[in-house]
Amino acid sequence: MMEEKADSLKDLIKKRDKSRITVCSIALNHLPADQAFPIIKEAGYQKLDAHEKVHLQIFPDLCDPEALKAIAHENGLHIANLGTYVGGGLLGRSVAYADHGWVVANPERFTSCGFSSDDPDELKTEFEQFQYTIDIAVLFGSYSIRIVPGNDQPDTIDKIVPWFKRAAEYAAEKNIYMAFENHGDGIAGTPKYSVEFVEKVGSPYLGVLYEPANLMHDTGTDYRAALETMKDCIIHCHCKDCGPVDGGYEMQHFGEGAIDFPWIIDRLDKIGYEGDIGLEYELHHPEPEAGIKKFYNDFVALFDN
Repeated sequence: MMEEKADSLKDLIKKRDKSRITVCSIALNHLPADQAFPIIKEAGYQKLDAHEKVHLQIFPDLCDPEALKAIAHENGLHIANLGTYVGGGLLGRSVAYADHGWVVANPERFTSCGFSSDDPDELKTEFEQFQYTIDIAVLFGSYSIRIVPGNDQPDTIDKIVPWFKRAAEYAAEKNIYMAFENHGDGIAGTPKYSVEFVEKVGSPYLGVLYEPANLMHDTGTDYRAALETMKDCIIHCHCKDCGPVDGGYEMQHFGEGAIDFPWIIDRLDKIGYEGDIGLEYELHHPEPEAGIKKFYNDFVALFDN
């Protein structure tokens, strides 16, 4: 008997099948997990990417992973990917948080700049935090964790690669994938440097979290060309729309921006992408409690034609 071919990602989206759709919990960072997760459930999601700021901490005294897993289970949710910042230390978190006007809590508990540090003790600490994050992902049954390539400066690639090789070896043992999100104008936000970094680490367990809106918003990078450049490195994908406003680019609701998501999903299908599509609501109207549901409905509506 011929084996039935699995539905493509585009087919699943058209069918309103949520098996490969996640929602990034960053939208609900103003609420603890026991309040945020029921809202995610009510919005109709089955999976989420747990963000590190509030819903997930990499220190056992600040977050009990077993308890967080139980909250997700109670709400019929699977923690599919972790929105963490390991590899980048305090600097990596501070840069990411600054976009939202946030300040990193407990800054003294992080290394200065992750695997870009010159301090042997900091490097040891960062690696231990990396291992612990992977262990949490194993507990949740997650597919991937988000990472940060040190201080994100291209001239540090050769310096950080040995540490990420070690991290990738540990990730491979645990079958957890690692991806750095396209952001800024350094390693993570410049496709040619992203590919250089991934190729030098040389592990299928480390790659790119493709983020077309960030590429457009941060540096005006062509998201189509970026996908082609990074197509062999993509492990995870976040989606939100973005378009030109007053000479720059701003995040917008799906269908109001300039990004062709059916093209992206079709291209991901063609390159054999196996990860999830994380819908990342970062708008202010409507409020996120309603916005995350609207985001899903507007996203899938793009595929109705």
